[in-house]
Amino acid sequence: MLGVPKVDYLDEMPRVSADWLALRESADAAARAADLVAAIQGRLAHPVIHDLGCGTGSMGRWLAPQLPGPQHWILYDRDPELLERAAEAMSDTAADGAPVTVSTRSYDVARLTADDLRGAGLVTASALFDLLTAEETESIVTACVDAGCPALLTLSVSGRVELTPGDPLDATVAAAFDAHQRRAVAGRRLLGPDATQSIVEAFARRGVRAVVRSSPWRLGGHNAELTLEWFHGWLAAAGEQCPELAGPLAAYADRRRAELADGRLRVVVGHDDILAGVAA
Repeated sequence: MLGVPKVDYLDEMPRVSADWLALRESADAAARAADLVAAIQGRLAHPVIHDLGCGTGSMGRWLAPQLPGPQHWILYDRDPELLERAAEAMSDTAADGAPVTVSTRSYDVARLTADDLRGAGLVTASALFDLLTAEETESIVTACVDAGCPALLTLSVSGRVELTPGDPLDATVAAAFDAHQRRAVAGRRLLGPDATQSIVEAFARRGVRAVVRSSPWRLGGHNAELTLEWFHGWLAAAGEQCPELAGPLAAYADRRRAELADGRLRVVVGHDDILAGVAA
């Protein structure tokens, strides 16, 4: 999860809204680690790419035009409306002009198996694993390794948030938010900012090296709408986790909104990109 997802609940599981995905798409694209893409360009053994938890398809729109050769993307999501949007908006041309085709699977990626990935050249995901549990992550990594398929897993929230200018309440809010990200939802303990470590360790247990790159959002006046939405979601999560903060958070929110309106507020929201199964 990059930043804070705007969610409702589908079968008691987090569902990310299309509006939030659209608002964050340009920040996602700017944040992802370009050198990890360079490591896979021209090196895919098969032109089939499985995109897990695709949302509205921003990963495919960003990555497909950077890879040469014909590609077939298989998009996974549990939300049929998001799948439809993703398929309709998918890029249809690769870096060298070759065709890009797409199909969809309405599927819970936590149940992914190696058989689902047979013949795949790459597995991708964006802002997904912090919404999963350690057991679900282990299952997906096992499927990738058993299928011999490398993985590019981007924008897992890291727990690093830096606001400039600083405020005495920053660390308190950040800690409450991180605790909220690790909460139990429908009996599932989410990884939140522990996602990167969980992914890397899961691959290492199977003898596969995973390379990590920092991929932070950089927010401020140049993307004020996204900054404000992220900030409100960040505060809401912290307040839900620690209701006793309600009073201090109200004044804190007023200070930060005034700083954003004046063009003084800058925010770095930390995320990590991971490439496993390919030397980078």
